Amino acid sequence: NGGECLRAFASVGLEQVMVWHDEQGHNGLYYIIQVISKLLDPKTSEHTASFVGRLVSVVIGKVGSQLGENLDLMLRAVLSKMQQAETLTVIQSLVIVFAQLINTQIEAVLEFLTSVPDPMGKPALQFVLREWCSRQHLFFGSYEKKVCAIALSKLLLHTIQSNDKRLQDITVQGDQIEPETNEIRTRSKTKHTPTQWTTVPVLVKIYKLLINELSNQIEENMAKQKDDSLSQEDEDEGWGDEEENDNDDEVALSGQSLSSLIDAMSEDYINGLDDVEEEEDPDYKKDPIYQIDLQAYLTEFIQSLSQQPCYAMFCAHHNEAEKCVLRTINIPV
Repeated sequence: NGGECLRAFASVGLEQVMVWHDEQGHNGLYYIIQVISKLLDPKTSEHTASFVGRLVSVVIGKVGSQLGENLDLMLRAVLSKMQQAETLTVIQSLVIVFAQLINTQIEAVLEFLTSVPDPMGKPALQFVLREWCSRQHLFFGSYEKKVCAIALSKLLLHTIQSNDKRLQDITVQGDQIEPETNEIRTRSKTKHTPTQWTTVPVLVKIYKLLINELSNQIEENMAKQKDDSLSQEDEDEGWGDEEENDNDDEVALSGQSLSSLIDAMSEDYINGLDDVEEEEDPDYKKDPIYQIDLQAYLTEFIQSLSQQPCYAMFCAHHNEAEKCVLRTINIPV
């Protein structure tokens, strides 16, 4: 991927790239910005922006103060691409640009998103938050989920502490409304019956998303502990059953088609690459967020929020699943 290749250069040698100049006097940063603009061009396939968010974040993080009007142009290009994007990978890549900025300079990014209009003429802040909140639960990657969840928590805390009206008036899609009828819903009826959703303030939605992410973290950590325990038991048992296991594997494999085996192997390989990439990515490791225990962070954040006078507003929107999660961290509901 060209964008990722350029990110690698920018990550370790952006100062050297900026020192270089061509015959017209343009330095390396000028050409990096040209590449970013090309990747975000609305006329190109949305898949060209699958990883551009990481490149933009590296450039802003390292030389944001030197970008001048180019910073504004890049962020506008990110917004423009987001308005066209449909693929989760692309939308996540673009959302992370704003999440990173919220984690480092929240007031500046809120001011930008409030001053720039969306396609309907309303502040782009509303558009970004609606896109973000509708997909946050689908985001993937340990580091990426940390960046986005922590950014949402900072948005929530900022609005509560500063009484920021810019977020208080925004509403988004809440929980799915289940039909009250006891009638059996066939596939045909489900297809022709539109899904209905509640409408909630964006602050309530953010709170719900943080509870959902906490639930995911608890489940993932419990699964890891169980896997570690099983691995230790397997090691203790030794290799006595190795031949028997090989025979079982042969029987299991014999019932699968070649295409299904290839698909399964490909999925395992790609998942393995993702894990290795995240573990070895130097940009991730340099970010203090990388070291944060997200379960502990969210537990402390939600417990602290539950002690605030404004918590009554959030309590009114709990569903049963959320109440169960809150009880696990000793919040009475």
